[in-house]
Amino acid sequence: MRSSTPETSKGGSGIRSTAPALANCLGHYDEHAPMLGLDAHFQCVWTNAIPGDHFGPVAVVPDGCVDLLWKDERLVVVGPDIVAATPVLRGGTTVLGIRFRPGAAHRWLRTPMSAIVGQAVDLADIWDPPVARELCQRIGEASTVERQAAVLQQLLLRRLPELERPAQDAGEIFAAMASGADEVGGRISSLVDRLDISERTLRRRSHNYFGYGPKTLDRILRFQNFLSLVRSQGKQHMAGLAYEAGYADQAHLGREIQTLCGMTAGSFVRQING
Repeated sequence: MRSSTPETSKGGSGIRSTAPALANCLGHYDEHAPMLGLDAHFQCVWTNAIPGDHFGPVAVVPDGCVDLLWKDERLVVVGPDIVAATPVLRGGTTVLGIRFRPGAAHRWLRTPMSAIVGQAVDLADIWDPPVARELCQRIGEASTVERQAAVLQQLLLRRLPELERPAQDAGEIFAAMASGADEVGGRISSLVDRLDISERTLRRRSHNYFGYGPKTLDRILRFQNFLSLVRSQGKQHMAGLAYEAGYADQAHLGREIQTLCGMTAGSFVRQING
């Protein structure tokens, strides 16, 4: 299960910061394209090498995605988040992950994503246990993280003939909510018309593919849009970044960062900018 850590607490000298480090800002994070054949189902393969002197939790912010992780000799499915997850990682750990494309995890895991929102679940608990055990054994025998990544992908490739490609409507829902082109209600109405389904069916499919409804998905992807702007534009005025990302104003952005990540906008941006 995930844990949650507030940003501030009271001590003898008043208020002190306890904000966890943002995962992608800690240590060395790297990602690359998956093997040919897996690219229709997975966005990327990534590693995050945690510094040896690190102690405590890290903050993994919501992104609307599902990952399969190799960590501490275990294969774990990390479900979609609505607020930041704060797993505790040991110093010197290198986490290996492969990220599903929008909607793809639903068919691989044969589980609605709403069942694992905010959770990290052993693969063997939701997949074929003998297959999951073989994956763990084979990956554990690999001597380097690069070899582990290769073995993981080779074993996943063996499962491809049993699977359909990700549902096309999953990608359409994700893209519409990520676009921020107009008000969320307008995008939902447009999706309902284009997919020729009811709004209720759209919500059900969104829960199956992403763990939550389209309005929550829109909120999380708007936050990811802001995060991308901060990384690309650096120390720009917060009000301008808020407007460009689709927030009503800077105060709206600040409330969302506090709610989603448990930290102030200033603390969040400082970590991103290094």
